[in-house]
Amino acid sequence: MSTAILTGPPVPGSPLEGDLRSLGFDVRVASGADETAELLAAVPAAERVALVDPRFVGHVHALRLALTDPRFPASAVPGAVTAQAEARPALLAALKAAPAADTARVADALGAEGTTPHRPELGSLVATVPEDPQARNEARQAVAAVDDEDVRLRSAVKARDGFFTTFFISPYSRYIARWCARRGLTPNQVTTASLITALIAAGCAATGTRGGFVAAGVLLLFSFVLDCTDGQLARYSLQYSTMGAWLDATFDRAKEYAYYAGLALGAARGGDDVWALALGAMILQTCRHVVDFSFNEANHDATAAGKSVTGSPTAALSEKLDSVGWTVWVRRMIVLPIGERWAMIAVLTAVATPRIVFYALLIGCGFAATYTTAGRVLRSLTRRARRTDRAAQALADLADSGTLAESFAAAFADTARRLPGFAPLAVAVAGGAAVTGAAAFAPVGSWWPVVGAALYVATSGFAVARPLKGALDWLVPPVFRAVEYGVILLLAARSEVNGALPAAFGLVAAVAYHHYDTVYRIRGGTGAPPAWLVRTIGGHEGRTLAVAVLAALLASGGTGFPVALTVLAVAVALVVLVESIRFWVSAGAPAVHDEGEPA
Repeated sequence: MSTAILTGPPVPGSPLEGDLRSLGFDVRVASGADETAELLAAVPAAERVALVDPRFVGHVHALRLALTDPRFPASAVPGAVTAQAEARPALLAALKAAPAADTARVADALGAEGTTPHRPELGSLVATVPEDPQARNEARQAVAAVDDEDVRLRSAVKARDGFFTTFFISPYSRYIARWCARRGLTPNQVTTASLITALIAAGCAATGTRGGFVAAGVLLLFSFVLDCTDGQLARYSLQYSTMGAWLDATFDRAKEYAYYAGLALGAARGGDDVWALALGAMILQTCRHVVDFSFNEANHDATAAGKSVTGSPTAALSEKLDSVGWTVWVRRMIVLPIGERWAMIAVLTAVATPRIVFYALLIGCGFAATYTTAGRVLRSLTRRARRTDRAAQALADLADSGTLAESFAAAFADTARRLPGFAPLAVAVAGGAAVTGAAAFAPVGSWWPVVGAALYVATSGFAVARPLKGALDWLVPPVFRAVEYGVILLLAARSEVNGALPAAFGLVAAVAYHHYDTVYRIRGGTGAPPAWLVRTIGGHEGRTLAVAVLAALLASGGTGFPVALTVLAVAVALVVLVESIRFWVSAGAPAVHDEGEPA
């Protein structure tokens, strides 16, 4: 229960008290500043409390946005201010500096106390404190002229989404979200239903029959509808949670990659081995995301000549294209976001073969990765940016360096500081080329991949020996991801040992989960997973070396290599999942919700 304190007697005929109760508030009325302070002090410290001007006129949804969003310690709109438990001391201090009846001054005083309240964008919604009867009447007319339920439904949809999602899913999924809200369903329940549906789809695909493939495609699309609905339900009802953040951040990848595995199993039933294609598609998609994450983390607080780094010839061209409506949708579609990608997968599953599905994925995602990466490289080269220590730390965390790389980084620190700005990326690429070349061309079972992996350990340490603040240093983590995943794929594929590729698929899936978990922790402002976790699972360079050694010892025959890869995959998954679950269900985990680029 939350408590709302009216800072004076209610205005006769005002629906304010009823509106507050409909939002779950216990409403109390104060007769003046002293009684307001007394009532505030009497509210249990763990509860949310709101101060509301009794003259407030506005939409219920304006109050909902201001007073019930769990993501912000304090929020305010004209006539109302709220504080959660962590902001209560600041609110009490603010009341000493401003009269309780003047909620605008209380909100300003909150900022002066170091807790700047969130002020939600209201758009056409009304939230005001009229000074006289005429202004009150005009405000009520303004409220009546705008349907806040319609605004609430529209705002439940992401402001920026892909073409398929915008025009083929969101027009009706928002109503499914409202239906769920009115029946007390939570976003987490809808997210779980989406996962279960996708897993059933993967199971249908694994049957290898045409009927199974058709059912898989239909269920995958329905899973995507539910995937859109859970976020819309969270925005519609403001049901944000740490558990929801974790589920939403990880289940999309779990669904897609489980479906890849289902397709590969179904193809195998028909005599077609496409595990290498399935693993390649997963690697390409994961590396695309790492490029996105690294570029955004490197640049979101970078500056050039004291200004935010948003301008460059490439960015100017992008803005110019955005002014032409149809180009916006074309550019969103060609990067193959999740809606377009899943629609393509679903349709091709139903009408073609798993091999065709993976060919289309590799071609489409390969083009999208080339397009987006090239644009970001051009932006990085055409603007002189000063990147912050925070950005450099985020890139170091995304690099996922283990004990071996850290040791070499410490040894090379002085030398690295004297080399030109492109050195980290150049060294990372050179070391990666050495180990992937050996994995691709050395005889099966030879020790050349181990030699290449040992060189890669040294070069990966050298690449992170100084802060990653260069123009293209954001490419270092994606290079590391591509090398590690690529080496696993190459060694498993070339071993020609039955079961090696499915085991490699499981290992990459476990490691990729760790990397996504790292990203969302950084986005939530809590930093990367603890150092002991990264060291326990070896870091990217340690795992690459370990797989190379296992291939040299076991890949020449028998079942030892796939068994070893499976054991390694299970060990990594157990360590990572236990720590991840502990973190995301703890009270201190951030409520991370992706409202930006469609994945």
